[in-house]
Amino acid sequence: MSMACTICGSASARGPARPDRPSRTAAKRGQDMITGIAGTGRMGTAFAHRLIETGHSVRVWNRSPAGAGAAVAAGAEQVADLAALARADVILISLTDAAAVSAVVAGLADAGIAGRLLIDMSTTLPAEAQAIAAQVAAAGADFVDCPVGGTVAPALKGQLLGMAGGSAAAVQRARPVLDQLCRRVEHVGPVGSGARMKLAVNLPLALYWQTLGEALALLRGSGIAPQTAISLIADSSAGPTVLKNRAQVVIDTLNGTDQPGTFDIAGLDKDLQLALSLAHAQGIDLPVAQAAAPRYAQALALGLGGFDGASLSRRAAE
Repeated sequence: MSMACTICGSASARGPARPDRPSRTAAKRGQDMITGIAGTGRMGTAFAHRLIETGHSVRVWNRSPAGAGAAVAAGAEQVADLAALARADVILISLTDAAAVSAVVAGLADAGIAGRLLIDMSTTLPAEAQAIAAQVAAAGADFVDCPVGGTVAPALKGQLLGMAGGSAAAVQRARPVLDQLCRRVEHVGPVGSGARMKLAVNLPLALYWQTLGEALALLRGSGIAPQTAISLIADSSAGPTVLKNRAQVVIDTLNGTDQPGTFDIAGLDKDLQLALSLAHAQGIDLPVAQAAAPRYAQALALGLGGFDGASLSRRAAE
């Protein structure tokens, strides 16, 4: 995820970088509408913080009410049910998987969402996004699938990378919210295109941690300290932004202490499995990804799901 945010702008991007603070026009537009958020995990909570900071009125719902505490502390209004959330003008969805998203959309549709806009920022398969879009359309609402590149820190600064799928009108309607969360929002095609792009962006990151471990394995017995090795790799063509930004986390992990991950091994494995599933459905061979999958399974079996991807590298280097 962090790696995803390194993609730079192009001619089709939104234009020059904008300041973190919104203009008066943007702030007024945010104050004129209510933005709902379904799911206040790490990312949903970060979305709430950022939107409140940029002048939006935010309403949140979480399946476990206690999980919304941090968003409420930041100034969000907590609602007890989906019927209350359905009255928001725009509803962001940030949930674990497509089954959870579909269930929430069904609840919102039952409450009535005609004329509303739903933006799903979860990571799903393209076909799953399309099925959810059909649910939303049947309820008379607009839908955009817009998974993002980046984790909590860039979300809080409005520096995510948004990959939006949907009609041009729906994506344009979503921009007043998405532009406060993302440094770049790219309309990549119809519904499902955002999901497809997100998997393409995250696959190299999932593979990188195994590759880094194999590179470090070449240094066994050399006496080269982890901090030296990581410093040199990060300063070379072998060092993506995620390594530069998290160098100390990687060094601490290699020195024997697994570190909590903002985009952890469990999340990396989930996206790797989704990419493999999509490839299988389309008859695409992903030999490197297929070879990495058992390594992730081993890491999960060792209880490393909540740790940084560097924990996978550490095991590969041993």
